Amino acid sequence: MDEELKKRLSKDSDGLLTYEYIANHIGLCDDIMDDLIANMIKVDASGQFVASAARYLAAIDSSAYAPQISSLIAAAIDKDREHRYLPDLIAGIWGADYAEKAEELSKADDNFRRIYKRLHPSSLI
Repeated sequence: MDEELKKRLSKDSDGLLTYEYIANHIGLCDDIMDDLIANMIKVDASGQFVASAARYLAAIDSSAYAPQISSLIAAAIDKDREHRYLPDLIAGIWGADYAEKAEELSKADDNFRRIYKRLHPSSLI
């Protein structure tokens, strides 16, 4: 990441500037994507932008951005204590019918299991 971009993103107080940079430069910033994700995770206290970025990257190319998506989801789970963003995140990543596949998805993906348990604490899975 060049010094000018570092300087600009150092002023990011909540993750929005970093999210906007990713959205406006998708495909052009892949070589610094890990740094951008790390910055967003560091500054987003509520989980709003990490959840949005995970959904955005999944919509763009879930395979190519799988490691970054996984990191963003894990951060969203930790940061979104009030569960404001987790319902949209789980549906956006695993589909609106995620509840029908919950047992299978829980076995295959730890992030899914963690979100599902937060949203459905009395569930048996």
